[in-house]
Amino acid sequence: MASSSQKGIVITIPVLVLSVSAAAIFLFFLLSSLSSSPCTCPPSIPDSTFTTTAAVVTGGTVVAEVVDRRISVSRDDIEWVKDQIRANGLHMQDNVLRKGINPRTRAQQLEDLNNFKGISHYEGSEANNHTALPCPGELLVEEHHSNYGEPWAGGRDVFEFLAESSRLTANSHVLEIGCGTLRVGLHFIRYLKPEHFHCLERDELSLMAAFRYELPSQGLLHKRPLIVRGEDMDFAKFGSDVMYDLIYASAVFLHMPDKLVWVGLERLVSRLKPYDGRIFVSHNIKFCSRLGGDECAKRLGSLGLEYLGKHTHDSLLFNHYEIWFEFRRSKA
Repeated sequence: MASSSQKGIVITIPVLVLSVSAAAIFLFFLLSSLSSSPCTCPPSIPDSTFTTTAAVVTGGTVVAEVVDRRISVSRDDIEWVKDQIRANGLHMQDNVLRKGINPRTRAQQLEDLNNFKGISHYEGSEANNHTALPCPGELLVEEHHSNYGEPWAGGRDVFEFLAESSRLTANSHVLEIGCGTLRVGLHFIRYLKPEHFHCLERDELSLMAAFRYELPSQGLLHKRPLIVRGEDMDFAKFGSDVMYDLIYASAVFLHMPDKLVWVGLERLVSRLKPYDGRIFVSHNIKFCSRLGGDECAKRLGSLGLEYLGKHTHDSLLFNHYEIWFEFRRSKA
């Protein structure tokens, strides 16, 4: 029997060279197309305490979006506004009433409102049918902005210092003891999620200014801040399920008996987040230092509080600085 002959595939050198060349060309075009495709990688994020990323769906692809959570102005912000003033050739003139169709002081505005209503207004039976939330004239001319002994703009300074020192996010919970007419509170309410700003305030006129003018005029009614009229450091109406990231009192403790301040601190300790939560008190802490010697630290320790230090913060717009004293809850 004849043996079967072996069959094989013979590849010549020229064919082999052509095959390798074709593969190399294909690979080149494949890599080129990949490198030219839009990158869906998260962009690099600059160093910033308040810069975060959020996942956003774009065209079916999840990409990262940089969310700027800066609170205080940057050096670039300052230079930008100075450049705008220079570019427009602006110079501060004498502080006299020169502009407007009818320049008036606040007192004159109030007199005009009381006597003549507005330039265009409803008369007779129609007078009360077109204003959803009638506001007293004293509030409309913002007389309450002069109740603080310093410019209204200082409220923004306080907010920036406290929010950054406490590393707040929009999801944080904040309690102010004595929010007045919301000189500071407005900035927290705008920054935080709805219902995350709480306040205890005893003064009725301040609360009227907050509810009837500041919140509506600033477009913040939808934020639903929990502002309670009360005194004697009674926080029962705020419920027991909220843990605060920040509790602060701006000049309020100066007007309270020391004993009442300590009562308030004792009631607040369990409402402050352990370790990360902060209490800030402005101006001085004589309620503590008046105890003398080491008694202040001992009294704080008995409540589970720890004093962390004294801070100053400069105003952005006028020659002024705030003094703040920082505490935290030292026990879980």
